[in-house]
Amino acid sequence: MAPRTVLVTGMSGLIGGALRRHLEGKYELSALNRRPVPGVKCHQADIADLDAIAPAFAGVDTVVHLAALTGSSTNFDDILRANVVGTYNVFEAARRAGVGRVVSASSGAAVSAWEHEPPWSALVAGRYDEAGKFAKMTHETPTRPAGLYGASKVWGEAIARHYADAHGLSAICVRIGRVKAEDRPTSARDYSVWCSQRDIVRMLELCIAAPSTLRFDVFFAVSDNRWGYRDLEHARAVLGFEPRDRAEDHRR
Repeated sequence: MAPRTVLVTGMSGLIGGALRRHLEGKYELSALNRRPVPGVKCHQADIADLDAIAPAFAGVDTVVHLAALTGSSTNFDDILRANVVGTYNVFEAARRAGVGRVVSASSGAAVSAWEHEPPWSALVAGRYDEAGKFAKMTHETPTRPAGLYGASKVWGEAIARHYADAHGLSAICVRIGRVKAEDRPTSARDYSVWCSQRDIVRMLELCIAAPSTLRFDVFFAVSDNRWGYRDLEHARAVLGFEPRDRAEDHRR
């Protein structure tokens, strides 16, 4: 049997590169990227251009959509182009090509403005004695996006839901925690929201391999952090996700 074909948008990014290393030899990989990805079949185009990206989706079973404008940008035009129009285009191109599943990178920023309120404000500041006993946020907690970036990720989850309902596409949204080039927490907040590179690529692989009956869902992806406030039980129950890393192991 031929290996499943997986198209990764944004493969040249931090998570995209880690995912490539993790999946090589398991799937037939290709990339949709603005610049070349050496050693991988790569279609170069901007996701904001639907006609330009369409050829990348031919013959693809699963798309992992990682391409995005990240960070704290407040330039709405840039976010609109990359994260709103671009995400719509990825889902629409997938639908037209008959792709079975899109695994879409959402973000903890979809809810992280809750960190303005206690007890989460104390947690992310490292004031653990003030946090007391706290409930974890689940995929059913109301969204509260941090900035325009977070709002664009809420849009991404909404468009994924629409394509699942209207077109039968399997759409899985992963609210990715703080993945870092150093692959370790480097701030007080990281001890609540850090996700190791090893844990995020395992989560994404589980989403790729999930049964076709999983039509739509939203999962948090963080490591097994002692002071984490984002629920992992849902991902554990549905996908079998068991994080292997802990922020606390990096305390000095």
